[in-house]
Amino acid sequence: MNQLKIGQYSVTWLRGGMLQLDGGAMFGVVPKPLWTKKYPSNELNQIPLRTDPLLIEGYGKRILVEAGIGVNRLTDKQKRNFGVLEESQVSESLAAKQLTPADIDMILMTHMHYDHANGLVAVSKGNALSPAFPNAEILVQAAEWEEMRNPNIRSRNTYWEENWRPIEQMVKTFDSEWEVLPGLTLYHTGGHSYGHAVFRLESEGEVMLHLADLLPTHAHLNPLWVMAYDDYPMTSIFAKQKWLEQAAEQQAWLSFYHDALYRAIKITPSGEIVSKIELAF
Repeated sequence: MNQLKIGQYSVTWLRGGMLQLDGGAMFGVVPKPLWTKKYPSNELNQIPLRTDPLLIEGYGKRILVEAGIGVNRLTDKQKRNFGVLEESQVSESLAAKQLTPADIDMILMTHMHYDHANGLVAVSKGNALSPAFPNAEILVQAAEWEEMRNPNIRSRNTYWEENWRPIEQMVKTFDSEWEVLPGLTLYHTGGHSYGHAVFRLESEGEVMLHLADLLPTHAHLNPLWVMAYDDYPMTSIFAKQKWLEQAAEQQAWLSFYHDALYRAIKITPSGEIVSKIELAF
């Protein structure tokens, strides 16, 4: 498993599953001849996308970022439509660190789309649904949580009732920002969804920025390259521009949940990748 030290914190990528989604949707209005130079695709025009949670350990806490696509949470039709190659192995990844899902103290959710939130819920015998991480507080931006429970005609396809009903008593919400632990802060950005959030981790002069679905892969570094899935694309563009400038200025690691090639990168002000951590298990 890939690991990264950020001062007093350690970051470990867990194995949360893998999808294949349409490259055209993932790159929006960007022409295929351009994006295919930067990211692989198959004969069906699908691109590989990990759904790997980050485990942050520090100050005596174990914090999960995102939850993976879960296990037995998708029908055969959904697996086919979403190009699922692998379901979550988060429990196995935790076991490799001598941990269990019950050891997770908090879960930071950048947003609640199915590919990030399915893993919050476990399926037991008889198809009963229950919290996958029974002792965790789940932190969600307030507008995101509201839309999760009351989706509109567009968002109801990705905000599923079975992903919030079992965990609703565990959720805590924030508005604009929330310092979870010293140097670990969530920020509301909007863009990909109205309540989309990112986080910044700083300790002992080291910085990591997790832009979630504002920057799903390293191939999306151009601020104008946003997904067709984004509900508010101009908000995504302005937010990406702001946070990528900060990443370059501070030589911060940019971490990924979806990238199938890299776990994290550092960039120059012109967007050139100067350091990278390649994906490994």
